[in-house]
Amino acid sequence: MKIEQYIAPLLYRYQCVTVPGFGAFLTEIQSAQLNEASSGFSPPKKLVSFNSYLKNNDGLLANHISQMEKISYESAVQQIQKEVALWKNALQNFQQITLHNIGMFSLNSEGNIVFDAANSVNYFTSSFGLTSFVSPFIKREIQQQLHIEIDETVEEEKPIIQLVPERRQYSYLKYVAIFVIGLGTVGFFANNYHQNQIAIETQLVQTEVQKDVQQKIQEATFFIQSPLPNVTLSVKEQKMPYHIVAGAFRNERNAQRIYVKLSNAGFKSRRLEKNRFGLFPVLYGSYASYGEAQAAMRKIHETQSKEAWLLIDEL
Repeated sequence: MKIEQYIAPLLYRYQCVTVPGFGAFLTEIQSAQLNEASSGFSPPKKLVSFNSYLKNNDGLLANHISQMEKISYESAVQQIQKEVALWKNALQNFQQITLHNIGMFSLNSEGNIVFDAANSVNYFTSSFGLTSFVSPFIKREIQQQLHIEIDETVEEEKPIIQLVPERRQYSYLKYVAIFVIGLGTVGFFANNYHQNQIAIETQLVQTEVQKDVQQKIQEATFFIQSPLPNVTLSVKEQKMPYHIVAGAFRNERNAQRIYVKLSNAGFKSRRLEKNRFGLFPVLYGSYASYGEAQAAMRKIHETQSKEAWLLIDEL
């Protein structure tokens, strides 16, 4: 059985996919990239890495194979063990193992497993349909300055002849000007008088209205028919979708024992309900952001256990 065909679909949905007895595939989200040399743009994607220290069976891969192949959980575990034995035998004989759309395994001179991830598939579902592209080169044209020749020759100025009209032809204009000025003066004073009258009448009306309002306020009596009901405010609990898993146990008593141990060690440990694989997960803690969870998991790997892994709540 080629189990890589069942590993690849799980990489779209989970942060960690463990192959019992061999190691675990881990994914990390990388933001969009710009290659300045080639003007190429790459969409966000999941980077796949491998950790040979995470070998415990968390039930994820075995249950997926069991459901897809319509076989029992124990049979799925046996199929995984057979495939892992073939991989280890090939590596010991210095052969390379290629998992389709995942990557290639080999042994280095020190006998350690080296993983070279394949970049043919982007397992980040939010980037579905996005591909890399290269921006075309933009040509910029520099406009040349226009040189305009100015003719420095100046025509000779022609003498201006001023014609003085006869005064008697325009003598009537001064009477028209005097009439217009007088009419404007009368209109100005009339307009000021009208505006003053409007202001006085408005002041009188406002005074009467204020008196009426003050009288009604003094005579009014207010009664509260029925008080407003009490309002209960509810604070929405902050979502904590990133969980660091210490282990998933088929025996609930073992899960409770680990939960108590972690709580006594100072962790905000939690126990999740029995999952659809029949296992009881125990958490080191839950976090609101991916960055907080990654930082905490690195510290746990250094001080507690390298088998801790990140679970992302998809809801």
